[in-house]
Amino acid sequence: MPISAMSSFDGPSRPTAGGVRGGSGAMFDRIARRYDLLNRLSSFGRDRAWRRTAVAALGLEPGHRVLDLATGTADVALEILRQQPAATVMGIDPSAGMLEVGRRKIADAGLADRVELHRGEAEALPLADGSVDGVIIAFGLRNVPDRERALSEMARVTRRRGRIVVLELNEPRSGLLAPLARFHIHHVVPRLGAWLAGKSEYRYLETSIAAFPEPRLLADLMRRSGCALLLIRPLTFGACCLYVARPAEVKS
Repeated sequence: MPISAMSSFDGPSRPTAGGVRGGSGAMFDRIARRYDLLNRLSSFGRDRAWRRTAVAALGLEPGHRVLDLATGTADVALEILRQQPAATVMGIDPSAGMLEVGRRKIADAGLADRVELHRGEAEALPLADGSVDGVIIAFGLRNVPDRERALSEMARVTRRRGRIVVLELNEPRSGLLAPLARFHIHHVVPRLGAWLAGKSEYRYLETSIAAFPEPRLLADLMRRSGCALLLIRPLTFGACCLYVARPAEVKS
């Protein structure tokens, strides 16, 4: 399943092989070249549909400026421009390796004039208050050490009636397919990643999904961070969850 990179280089997290921190930009540098293939195979191709749904939730209009956090190899940025060719996108990610792949894809698509990619962290966005029409982070929030601060930053830079969209993997805890989904997360995904990429870092995916807050708890965190929830929607039997919000109005 997708594991787009977005985290601070110096924040706490689980160590991985070779002393590289799980979820860090350095970890994603190691797997950047095989990242897209691994996403397709480990999600059975569903990651593309999940991204389409998340981008549609932004409610894009011509001229909108969108911030794509955890942009990784720029799949979300490209989907934004497929759905709204008159938009512009800024992508931010801590992994230089992932951004290098993303820039090649953007150049091949002839969209370098509409997308700019920068190395950076979700907890400290280099943008003014209310300067973007929408923010999206897909499969990256669980890699951010300080999620509350990152969500607060997302709310800060989004204009008053803009959209904040979070797309994140989920470990289903109920339902007929929940045991099968858990088996896939804990056994199939790490082995597939290790086989294709030759890296033990894909074990991080298993633990990061299991440790990520369930939808109710993440919704509470978003509210505390200044996000007014509009929608929580489970996708593919709860294997993925979509959260749509806008900046909360501050009462004087």
